[in-house]
Amino acid sequence: MKYEAFLKAVKYDAQGLVPVIAQDKHSKKVRMMAYMNEGALKLTLETGKVHYYSRSRQSLWLKGETSGHFQYLKSISIDCDGDTLLLQIEQEGGISCHTGNSSCFYRELEEDLPEIKNQESVVAPFLNEESAHEFSALYKVVMDRKVHPKEGSYTNYLLDKGVNKILKKVGEECTEVVIAAKEEESSELVFEVADLMYHLTVLMALKGITWEQVEVELGKRK
Repeated sequence: MKYEAFLKAVKYDAQGLVPVIAQDKHSKKVRMMAYMNEGALKLTLETGKVHYYSRSRQSLWLKGETSGHFQYLKSISIDCDGDTLLLQIEQEGGISCHTGNSSCFYRELEEDLPEIKNQESVVAPFLNEESAHEFSALYKVVMDRKVHPKEGSYTNYLLDKGVNKILKKVGEECTEVVIAAKEEESSELVFEVADLMYHLTVLMALKGITWEQVEVELGKRK
């Protein structure tokens, strides 16, 4: 569809906005959902950098203008009704969401859950541990959740679901690491490796294996 025909095909709502889904061109991960008005759409098409319209500020904003995590437009599609846009983008840096996550859609609804589980940050105490054994510090946090369950804890959610659920998450994170490793930008790989190590730690805690045991085994391979 040619430029002018594309612009005419877009159907804006009563506020002059159209919802936009930004999807990573390579990993196919949905990064975020936001809105554009005609001005934001034209700027995006003309500059190649994704612009959105902020409903709260009632103004245009360039994604990454303050964070440095720019989105570069690689292709754009319009749905059958003309009222939703799908962007294929390349993300500069690994963070798309204001929460610090690589995607705004980091909370999943499981079929057997009555409510959305809350993502819990167990990485902070792990990173702040003044010790040479960071993985052991993370392990202690996970074990503490195991012994002293906390309502809304993502770690407890995984432990309650059992080994099959944890193995599924480990497999998913392994795939995410492989995809991120194919990219030139290293921040996404760092994010995905951290996710993988966290889920491996939960698996180890469930099975009663410690990072000290792993260190001993690694020592045999030098």
